[in-house]
Amino acid sequence: MILGLTMQTSFAADYNDLILDQIKQMPKGGRYSVSHFAKICLQSSAHFESGKFFIPPSAASPSFCSGATYLVFIRTIESLRARGELHLDFATLEQLIIRDQRDGEGIWGRWNANGPGTARLFHELGLGPNFDNFDQARPGDFMKIFWSMQVGKSEHGHSTIFLGRENRLGVEYVRYWSSNVPSGYGEKSVPRSKIAYAIFSRLETPANLARISTAPFVDSYLASLLRTRSSIAEAGTKCGL
Repeated sequence: MILGLTMQTSFAADYNDLILDQIKQMPKGGRYSVSHFAKICLQSSAHFESGKFFIPPSAASPSFCSGATYLVFIRTIESLRARGELHLDFATLEQLIIRDQRDGEGIWGRWNANGPGTARLFHELGLGPNFDNFDQARPGDFMKIFWSMQVGKSEHGHSTIFLGRENRLGVEYVRYWSSNVPSGYGEKSVPRSKIAYAIFSRLETPANLARISTAPFVDSYLASLLRTRSSIAEAGTKCGL
């Protein structure tokens, strides 16, 4: 059974294939960086004008992991809007804009935060289920990797999109897409044993983004993780696991 909060509505759907389509349209390579310049490039790559996002991802180079996965997320939302399958008001669309939000502030500030930022956002707004069982994971799920069991101030993590698992000479590998050190956008595989923990988030009800209007502007848990340590158990609780 999948753990976490699942929004069971008549509008629930599976957008994994659409997310994978957006990955195919992303550039390859570039360079990984968490510099201020990389953040400026990210902002310019998701330009919002006249109620629509214009997302030339090549502008976001150098890039970093949470920015890469967020661009795929926004591209998925914009694709659904273009197909007439998703309707969001202007106030909600404005909340998706990447500004210089601090960790925990708004949608981007939640996504970009230390700890389980994406999963916390999904749980808080009801965008889809979170779970930590690799056997339930499917290509196109957002996946936060924890390289150690530390969460928060001392964590080592990676924001990715899960692509699958494979066996190499008896060793299980996990494939994912992100902006990776050192070369930027692309796929990567690591031995499953290197991943201490992972939380998956599956997009099912993107219309629930509108709930950001009634959510606290700052998620106090995520905002605290730059300064304090959390735990895997607390992270799971905060994400509905």
